[in-house]
Amino acid sequence: MEIVVTGRNTEVQSRFRAHVEEKLAKVEQYAPYAQRVEVEVTHESNPSQVETSERIEITVRDKGPVVRAEASASDRFGALDLAAQKLFERLRRRHEKKKNRRKGERRDEVVRDLPVDELLAKPAKEEPAEPTHPSSVGEAVESQLGDSPAVVRQKLYEAKPMSVEQAIDEMELVGHPFYLFIDEETKQPCAAYRRRGWTYGVIRLNATTSEYGPAADA
Repeated sequence: MEIVVTGRNTEVQSRFRAHVEEKLAKVEQYAPYAQRVEVEVTHESNPSQVETSERIEITVRDKGPVVRAEASASDRFGALDLAAQKLFERLRRRHEKKKNRRKGERRDEVVRDLPVDELLAKPAKEEPAEPTHPSSVGEAVESQLGDSPAVVRQKLYEAKPMSVEQAIDEMELVGHPFYLFIDEETKQPCAAYRRRGWTYGVIRLNATTSEYGPAADA
């Protein structure tokens, strides 16, 4: 299993890399076929966000759905501990669910995951770039929104037709409050999201992917 650590707006010291590898070694206990674990370290230089200046995002790439967790704290070691705790809990739940399915058991309810930390606001760039869109899967592009200080981050994902149940499962695995997908039965673009308590909602667009041609498969 390969563990890759990258820094965003910061340098990552060898001491921290070694700590990450030691901390995430037990990922293989719940994901024995995991091929790669990606750890992104982000430093927020805004003085008003000193309590959450260090953000850690961990992504486990396995044969199944991607599992992701993130957390923020005043120091990166603390942020890593929080993110790792969330990640291990999600991996454990996925592992138990796979075991139950193999035994032919039906899951009676979907356990709601811990809420994911909100993404930190990014400072405005000194030289705003023209708005662009990602052109390849996995690519992320940031651009300034008009003349405002708001920065929009766009990322292109692979869209695979799936059921509503599968979409909710994957939403919980990545720790997001919503999940975009193509309904395998109706071919409609949909968004699953969390509601109050243990309930979920699904928003459907009155269109099908076939109306958009090949671009809808990206």
